[in-house]
Amino acid sequence: MQKLIKGIHQFQEENFRPLQGLFEKLSKGQNPETLFITCSDSRIDPNLLTQSQPGDLFILRNAGNIVPPHGAANGGEAATIEFAVAALGVKDIIICGHSHCGAMKGLLEPEAVATLPAVSSWLSHAETTRRIVQDNYGHLEGDKLVTATVEENVLVQLENLRTLPAVASRLVKGDLHLHGWVYKIETGDVFAYDSTEGQFVPVSQHQPSEALSRRRTVTI
Repeated sequence: MQKLIKGIHQFQEENFRPLQGLFEKLSKGQNPETLFITCSDSRIDPNLLTQSQPGDLFILRNAGNIVPPHGAANGGEAATIEFAVAALGVKDIIICGHSHCGAMKGLLEPEAVATLPAVSSWLSHAETTRRIVQDNYGHLEGDKLVTATVEENVLVQLENLRTLPAVASRLVKGDLHLHGWVYKIETGDVFAYDSTEGQFVPVSQHQPSEALSRRRTVTI
């Protein structure tokens, strides 16, 4: 805890002043252009990863970067997404998974979270991911299997995202764009799903398409 308090002092004394004008502007309202949905894992920092400033990202975090489909849950996820899309008018939504995801490992090995009933129940919203991996990636194991699960889960959660009424309406209007990313913790690399290639490719090589569709080819 002392480390965090020391950090607050450092922020107030060294970091706040150069950005004081920005924070004063933000005190009057926010206008983020991107909703960033990612895992609660402490090893991923959306602002650090994207080099964005306060006010740039509206962020939703939970275990496994999961978006329950419309009507499946009464949690804060749907409310947060609805607010971002319908009230703030974000233009882009990114779902970003990451390497070595503990939630995805729990999805693959449900016995590991058997004593965590809330976690087990939450991961049921990724059951489609588990089934896709079980039926299509039986030839993989270890880190490669976890990586395939992380990637497939990003695509499944993008599909769930489309079922939310506020998102579906904006997609029909054509002024909202969805993106699937995976962050590799140990290298800092970010991969984006390319619907033309049917694969995740380095984000620097990715040309975002207007309509991200899911036609993944299992080639891992």
